Amino acid sequence: MTQVAASLAARSDGAVGASPEPLVGAGDADPDRVLTGIEGVDRVLGGGLVAGSVVLLAGEPGIGKSTLALQVAGALASAGRTCLLASGEESRQQVAARAARVGATADGITFIAGRDLGGVLDAASAARPTVLVVDSVQTLRAAGSTHVPGGVAQVRVCTDAVVGVAKETGIAVILTGHVTKDGDLAGPRALEHAVDVVLSFEGEPRSGLRVLAAGKNRFGAEGETAWFEMGPAGLAVIDPTDLLVSGRALAGAAVALAQRGRRGLAIEVQALVGPTEGSGRRHVTGLDLRRLQLVTAVLDRAGVGVGRSDVFGASPGGVRLDDPACDLAVAAAVASAATGVAPPEGAAFVGEIALTGRVHAAPAMAQRLQAARAAGCTSVYAPAGAGPGTTDLLVIPVAEVRDALGWALPPASMRPRSLPA
Repeated sequence: MTQVAASLAARSDGAVGASPEPLVGAGDADPDRVLTGIEGVDRVLGGGLVAGSVVLLAGEPGIGKSTLALQVAGALASAGRTCLLASGEESRQQVAARAARVGATADGITFIAGRDLGGVLDAASAARPTVLVVDSVQTLRAAGSTHVPGGVAQVRVCTDAVVGVAKETGIAVILTGHVTKDGDLAGPRALEHAVDVVLSFEGEPRSGLRVLAAGKNRFGAEGETAWFEMGPAGLAVIDPTDLLVSGRALAGAAVALAQRGRRGLAIEVQALVGPTEGSGRRHVTGLDLRRLQLVTAVLDRAGVGVGRSDVFGASPGGVRLDDPACDLAVAAAVASAATGVAPPEGAAFVGEIALTGRVHAAPAMAQRLQAARAAGCTSVYAPAGAGPGTTDLLVIPVAEVRDALGWALPPASMRPRSLPA
């Protein structure tokens, strides 16, 4: 092993080999960053990769993590940076074939088989690349370890060693990691505490639409997102507005104004309501099931009879939508599907619904309203105090669900007497 890797292993006896030093020195306020050259990735990271940081890129198998990591390496190499790619899942020939397909063929990318932890650390310490990509962390194996390869304990040991080398040498590291359908990576989020940045890569594999989102981020804002589309030549950054909003008033669809990081995003929520015998069931794709259940219960109380109906809710492309401020749009989509009446032309909806039926205010309204304008909306149903409208965007204040659904609710005289007027 090299001197760096050997010194890391030798410190297991608990000896302290460093003296205290001032916490803040000249130039420490702004960490050194490396721009990847991919605008969406740099924005999600908070301005690029930080030297000595460890980024965990997590996603389901087949979602495109390896392709994204390879394209980042290719962009860095094109800018004159050096990258070491350690792959324990594919051979050099397989990775080279993908690199040719996505255009990551610039000089500066080297390859090493990525199954032996010691070999990867030795190669990184000797070559000192700008960025080390490990694909994936579950394939790393520490020599002499009795833990099962890919298991929680093995992954923790390997990650800790990689983090140590990154901090010691200043190499920025990108680790890819597989997650289950429940979002767990090698156990219950076993690695989040050890790394500096956690990026999730999500989407519906069949649609080609992907979302890169920042979870934990020590160097930038959490929740920032970038949208990609997978094509024959790899991943391309896109503006998702045209894909997420149809631009037509349709029964069973309503435009939500979600907050993703520091930006607002217009997304068309879809619903389908069908009668059934007994208690109705609730099914979702991309939405929060518990919030859909809450919304349908409030709608039933408000006079939209969906209690004995199956209710299906979805977001375009299976994009996960868990912002509580999308409740009002979900309510509008369900009410529209139940009555067959389309929402007003050009309308968008924002607000969190309480169990009492009141609509609560949402944060970052300025960004949400800007997203409504970008999507071509002309009116927004929003909680009172959401902010003034403009000449091209009318803000309609609402206090309760009924205030936003007058176009769908039956006249008061036709509502069941057991329900409040």
